[in-house]
Amino acid sequence: MREREFLSNFQPWFFFSVRKCNQVVVVVVVHVVVVVAVVVVVVVVVVVVVVVVVVVVVVVVVVVVVVVVVVVVVVVVVVVVVVVVVVVVVVVVVVVVVVVVVVVVVVVVVVVVVVVLVVVVLVVVVIVVVVVVEVVVVVVVQVHVKGVYKITDSI
Repeated sequence: MREREFLSNFQPWFFFSVRKCNQVVVVVVVHVVVVVAVVVVVVVVVVVVVVVVVVVVVVVVVVVVVVVVVVVVVVVVVVVVVVVVVVVVVVVVVVVVVVVVVVVVVVVVVVVVVVVLVVVVLVVVVIVVVVVVEVVVVVVVQVHVKGVYKITDSI
């Protein structure tokens, strides 16, 4: 009986320390998990965006090279067959090359702008998700800790 009385004198202090320690550990672990998850998501998003950009640029360059080669071959055949229309063919070639170059530049600029916008939107989404998760985690931890206080206080 005396042992119980002795232990009951130290019980609130003991539970207070354990609760505080558990609360700090839970908060630290939750924060670390959230930060690691966000970093992993950002890295995966950046890698996917970079791969998509590289693939798009390679496809555009291949298409442009094929178009230019076809145009050059056609021009050479036309010049050899019809010497009379050399001036017209040269003008057509210059116009085609200029149009192809302009189209390539426009496509590359559009791709870069779209990729930058996608990355910005993804970063904003990740930041919003992190903030929401942090708020939810803090609320859940506070509700849990308050529930633990109520249970231990009633003991």
